[in-house]
Amino acid sequence: MTPANILLLIIIYFGILFAIAHFSSKNNNSNDAFFKANKNAKWYLVAFGMIGTALSGVTFISVPGEVGSPNGEQFKYFQFVLGNAIGFIIVAKVLLPLYYRMNLTSIYGFIEHRLGSYSYKTAASIFLISRTIGSAFRLYLVVIVLQRFVFDYYQIPFAVTVLIALALIFTYTYRGGLKTIIITDTLQTFFLVSAVVLTIYFICQKLNLSIFQAFNEVKNSNYSQIFFLDHFVTSKFHFVKQILGGIFATIAMVGLDQDLMQKNLSCINIREAQKNMFTFTGIFVIINLFFLSVGALLYIFAAKNGIEIPKDFITGKPRTDLLFPEIAFHHLDLIPSIVFLLGLTAATFATTDSALTALTTSFCVDFLGMDKTEKANKPNIIRTRHRIHLGFSFLMFLVIIIFNAINDSSVVGMIFKVASYTYGPLLGLYGFGLLYKSKTIIDKYVPIICLAAPAITYFISENSEKLLFDYTFDNELILINGLITLIGLLLISKKQKSHFLNKNDF
Repeated sequence: MTPANILLLIIIYFGILFAIAHFSSKNNNSNDAFFKANKNAKWYLVAFGMIGTALSGVTFISVPGEVGSPNGEQFKYFQFVLGNAIGFIIVAKVLLPLYYRMNLTSIYGFIEHRLGSYSYKTAASIFLISRTIGSAFRLYLVVIVLQRFVFDYYQIPFAVTVLIALALIFTYTYRGGLKTIIITDTLQTFFLVSAVVLTIYFICQKLNLSIFQAFNEVKNSNYSQIFFLDHFVTSKFHFVKQILGGIFATIAMVGLDQDLMQKNLSCINIREAQKNMFTFTGIFVIINLFFLSVGALLYIFAAKNGIEIPKDFITGKPRTDLLFPEIAFHHLDLIPSIVFLLGLTAATFATTDSALTALTTSFCVDFLGMDKTEKANKPNIIRTRHRIHLGFSFLMFLVIIIFNAINDSSVVGMIFKVASYTYGPLLGLYGFGLLYKSKTIIDKYVPIICLAAPAITYFISENSEKLLFDYTFDNELILINGLITLIGLLLISKKQKSHFLNKNDF
């Protein structure tokens, strides 16, 4: 597949998205449509579209690549996915009912109502920082692929490639916001799911294997171990660590994250939103198992055809993230290459467009109060929202450029490592708000607690082998961060004479 063909396909793809954006936002540029999709989204469209948002290009490339990592990771990620599934159910049963009862546009309104203004702004700021970094990492991964296989051919600098990608996303999201994204993400998820299923089919064809033979080949390979039960203290792959990490990462990165919750809150009522979450959970588990299977088949294919893991141009080290695109573009036929590109593009841009909308929503609502004024839909307010949307696009551009200069590890590992530090304080804030209903806090000290907790967590993680008898942390580090935040909040808490919330809010 030539660079010109790839570029043409991307242009056609975005042409379709622009058409959808035009018709979905036509005569409806209001904040209500942008923030909440007019509160009438269909649950099945939200459920299907959320798959693309939750998976991203990281899942599409890094998860298959990690299967054959020199660290011996195999299918260990599926342990984390099972933890994710438990986390999704907790979110659906505990957090969603709370958000609907309070009729929230921004989920951080709960923190304001329960703990106070400083806590509210702190929670919203944590989200803005976390989601900007996380989404930039995800987009960075795909831009690397596009740069390597397309734009290097035309001698276009990396920074320009990033700018083009973000400009395209801004163009089709800045008017319709969530109303547009629910439709575009449904289309993009269709491309994503089709890509992973068809990729398995095409690789099986190349290996002269039926689907059942491929299943046995993966099962009997060195790549298919799912459960790691040995060496609890020293192994970061241990089942308990991965399950706990999956549960609490999901509660924090989904249930306490404006991005995915914003889509859930666009449903007409809580019953529809819960149907969406339960359906989404089932599809999410199955799709991730497919991605891991793709990874095993890629390494089997590479071994049989003498294909080496591509090396990073800068460090010269093998990059497992690049194995999938290397095989798709250089060792499969044209149709599989097109399928891969559509899936990769869909996965990444479904995540980034949703993140930009959520970031804009949070800033407009949590810091500018656009949902609390009668002038919310006046032209000057709408123009302000557009400028904020553009500002977050540029901020994400800067983060990607910085990350490109310093990154030397797998993106999937980096994302969850950063999330452990940035989302942990949200766990502590919501944990306190939900568990200690008779207590309040000295609100002005909350930002200090939320800065100190990640720093203490980092110290513990870096010195865990000395302090904790060779214990090695992985994704469960987010729980430690949340607990440290909770302890800090308890230290500045006091008994309150009357509750901020009615008992029915819980």
